[in-house]
Amino acid sequence: MKKIFVILITKILYFVGFLIGRGSSLPGQIALKIYPDILSKLVLPENIVFITGSNGKTTTAGMINDVLINNGFTVGYNFEGSNQIEGITTLLLRISDFSGRINKDALVLEVDERYTRHVLKYITPKYYVVTNLYRDQLTRNGHPEEVYAIIEQGVKEEMHLVLNTDDPLSSMMGIDKKNVTYFGVDKNSLSKENNTSIYNDGAYCPHCKEKLEYEYYHYNHIGSYKCEKCGHKRHDPEFRVTAIDFDEGNFIINHEHRIELNFKSFYNIYNLLTAFTVASLLGVKSEDICLSLNNYILKKERIIEFQVAQKKGMMIVSKHENSISYNQSLMYIANQKEECTVVILVDSISRKYYTNETSWLWDIDFELLKNDNVKRIILAGKYAYDLGVRFDHTGIDLDKITVTPDLDKMMDSITETAVGKIYVLTCFSDKQKYIDKVKVWN
Repeated sequence: MKKIFVILITKILYFVGFLIGRGSSLPGQIALKIYPDILSKLVLPENIVFITGSNGKTTTAGMINDVLINNGFTVGYNFEGSNQIEGITTLLLRISDFSGRINKDALVLEVDERYTRHVLKYITPKYYVVTNLYRDQLTRNGHPEEVYAIIEQGVKEEMHLVLNTDDPLSSMMGIDKKNVTYFGVDKNSLSKENNTSIYNDGAYCPHCKEKLEYEYYHYNHIGSYKCEKCGHKRHDPEFRVTAIDFDEGNFIINHEHRIELNFKSFYNIYNLLTAFTVASLLGVKSEDICLSLNNYILKKERIIEFQVAQKKGMMIVSKHENSISYNQSLMYIANQKEECTVVILVDSISRKYYTNETSWLWDIDFELLKNDNVKRIILAGKYAYDLGVRFDHTGIDLDKITVTPDLDKMMDSITETAVGKIYVLTCFSDKQKYIDKVKVWN
């Protein structure tokens, strides 16, 4: 009777919250206070996928969900992004019947990397995906190796690990494990012999702390590595990108499965590869996966097209306090062949907690904008002068750069001085501040 009551209360609270536009975590929070073990009382489907990691988990979970639905699966998926135990509890109780049974073919759950251990006390996924582990929100998360240690606490032998073999830290989770599938990207025209980033988190082996040797780098510490002392290395992936053609906008998996790119980004390729890997493990045919992923359009909250001052623009939402997220966006802009203006907006750092710590700006490879096609750079928001100091060290012509904390003056600068297509880099916490000032047309 208690279980039925808690499920009913959660459904009612979710419905009320939906009507008034409130978040999806509160119903689960209340449910857990009333019945802390409620998750262990649910009857779950066999196919459960957890996706965690520093970057890409939201996008990848959405891709997996879409592929499964397109191929006849019924899916429970935390599409609202509530990826801690309270939000996941809300989802599961909302989609269960009053006996606690979830009548779905699969659950696809994005799980916050620091909170996976709490969910894993009650739910054991069939497939446990770790996309990558990078410097991310150091104020909140600490060092990536600390996050690795937290994730590893919840790993059980019966789980099938799905790991990025190109990341020396997250791939370490597969050491001495039998039930592991690796995915990765082979050497290609964009790979480099040396790490050209501001910092190198792949300098030392995360397993034994000896120096790592690299055959090539894709970006930052992602690439082909080997430790001569302990043997930790890039494993040959079962699912691999064997060719990339950014000019034509496609890539090939395992020499035969072509996926067309709507957004030509290295990062997007990793997300698509991860989704392909998981869908394959769940039994979807390769050709059907490609049909679902071809020209996959990233959710509007990630890539937003707009128009201002009779010019077209694109907002690329990048995670503050996460240099690799910014670097991928900068790489995308740098690879474009058109003249452009770049706006970098940092008006608040996080929507989850307050901090004015901006040392993470020094980890970002803003030097990528030292490009003849980049005609104007506008640094805006409360932390515009912090950005300005960082840009003083990039070697970019200062005549190209405008610094303005005032967002109305930012718009004036865009209207009066922008050249070519306008690219805006900002975070979830600030994106609406810009969107409200322009015409969004996608």
